[in-house]
Amino acid sequence: MDVLGNLKTFLAVASYGSFSEAARKLHVVPSVVAKRIGQLEKTMGSRLFERSTRSVVLTEAGQQLQTRAAGLMADFDDLVNSVKRDDSKLEGHIRIMAPTTLTMVYLGQVLNAFLEKHERITMEVALVDLSSNPQEQGFDMAISGRTASYEGVIDVPLCPVRPMLFAAPAYVALKGEPAHPRELVDHSCLVFAPTGVNWQFQSARGAISVEVKSRLLADDNRTLLDAATRGMGVVALPLYVARDALAAGALQPLLARFPLQETWFRAYMPRRSHKLVRVQALVDWLGSHLEKFMAAQGESQTRSRPKSR
Repeated sequence: MDVLGNLKTFLAVASYGSFSEAARKLHVVPSVVAKRIGQLEKTMGSRLFERSTRSVVLTEAGQQLQTRAAGLMADFDDLVNSVKRDDSKLEGHIRIMAPTTLTMVYLGQVLNAFLEKHERITMEVALVDLSSNPQEQGFDMAISGRTASYEGVIDVPLCPVRPMLFAAPAYVALKGEPAHPRELVDHSCLVFAPTGVNWQFQSARGAISVEVKSRLLADDNRTLLDAATRGMGVVALPLYVARDALAAGALQPLLARFPLQETWFRAYMPRRSHKLVRVQALVDWLGSHLEKFMAAQGESQTRSRPKSR
């Protein structure tokens, strides 16, 4: 019995949700897929899928196996590739979770340039704005601006970013310009869901925390940008998102004397993935390019880099 082949078939069915589609991707007939899944279920002593005429859904045991099997198959592929690899070239597959707006604005170009340079690398990119554990999801890396900590996951700082406060001139003319962060409680605010309604500011007398009232809560910065330019409220955005609207006069900065708390984009990697040469090379590539991009946007200045965890 080909256990590795059965596992690969299982992952294909779990990914595509269909025996026939998995068979097409694996270049076999559906009966072969069904046979392999049956053999694997016998080995595991448990049903891995609930089957119906319309769908194939993972059971609880199947979900647990999917999480572990993705890592096992990646390790096996790395072992095979290390034996036949030309050491002068990177190769293998990298699965990445990345934030939507940053990827659309810039990060997608950086990832494509990495692929262009390393022709033997393949990549899968999923746009995810919520904090997510890459190890549980079977990814090699998650890029996020949120501070998080996961067991068995290493994070490496990539570049700093400090959001700024903006509003449309029409909104300011109607509602007035706040002179202090605490005055934001009387304003409509447009909130980035992953960071929430508790906004942190810096002042000469220390940190100031304000719980704002959300008129719009969204997990996409471009949606918030559009709402802000329509005069719907005050928004906290990275400069790379607001730059064009600011230059066009569609937005104006607010509370310049009270900068928002700085954050860092980080690469979160399971320890297994962090050891891979191709992943380490990608982290170095991302750090170099993102720092240059943020500096060009006026986002970052010379700051001490947080330690990896």
